[in-house]
Amino acid sequence: MEPIDYIVESLAGDYAYLKRIDKEDAELKCVARALLPEAVREGSRLHYEMLEYSMM
Repeated sequence: MEPIDYIVESLAGDYAYLKRIDKEDAELKCVARALLPEAVREGSRLHYEMLEYSMM
């Protein structure tokens, strides 16, 4: 699987909605906040690779 970069569009309870940086027309991806770094906030940039999210 290829690495993907995201921006956190919104946080809603236990979930975050992520938008791909490279594809403007892609749908938002809903991800459990437990899978994301603790410091994640709206507007944070995330890098997804090898089944892990990390802050950029």
